Amino acid sequence: MLAGCAPLAARADGPERYDARVVRVFDGDTLWVQPADGGRWRKLRLDDIDAPEICQAGGLAARDALAERVLGRTVQVEQRAHDAYGRAIVRLQLQGEDLNRWLVRTGHAWAHQWRGSGPYLNEEAAARRAARGLFGHADPEPPRDFRRRHGPCENPPNGLSVPR
Repeated sequence: MLAGCAPLAARADGPERYDARVVRVFDGDTLWVQPADGGRWRKLRLDDIDAPEICQAGGLAARDALAERVLGRTVQVEQRAHDAYGRAIVRLQLQGEDLNRWLVRTGHAWAHQWRGSGPYLNEEAAARRAARGLFGHADPEPPRDFRRRHGPCENPPNGLSVPR
C-alpha cells in the first residue's frame, strides 16, 4: 500500500461504469457527482494520482483547474473500489480524455507509483521537464509528506459547487 493511502475494498465483478454530472469539486483529486440515471450524489477520489492538499502550495490551483474543466459537465466514471473513507476510487473521462492523466500532465498532481510503476509516470516526468504547474517550483512537496509534517488542513474550504 502507498504511504498515506487508505486500504481499498475492490469490486469483485470489475469496474462499474456510468455517466454523471460533476456537482462539486473539493480539491484537485476529490469531487462529487450526480449519476445520470439518478440516485444519490457520490463522493469520488481520483485513482492513481495525488493532488496537493487544499492548504498546500498548488492546492487551490489544482482544485480550480479541475473545477474549470468539469464542474457542471457530464463525465464518464470508471469506479474500481472504495477507500476506507467511503469514497469511490475512479478514473474520469471527459469526451474521451482521461482527466486523471490530464491533471498529472498539466502539473496539478503527482502520479502514484508502486514498485517503480504506475500509469501516469511518463506524464509526471514530462511535467517536471517542462516545469509545469507545481513542478515549476524548486522542490514541490508530495502531499503525503506534507500531511506527515503538518497533519490535515484546518477548516478547509467547502469546494466549488454548481448552483442549485
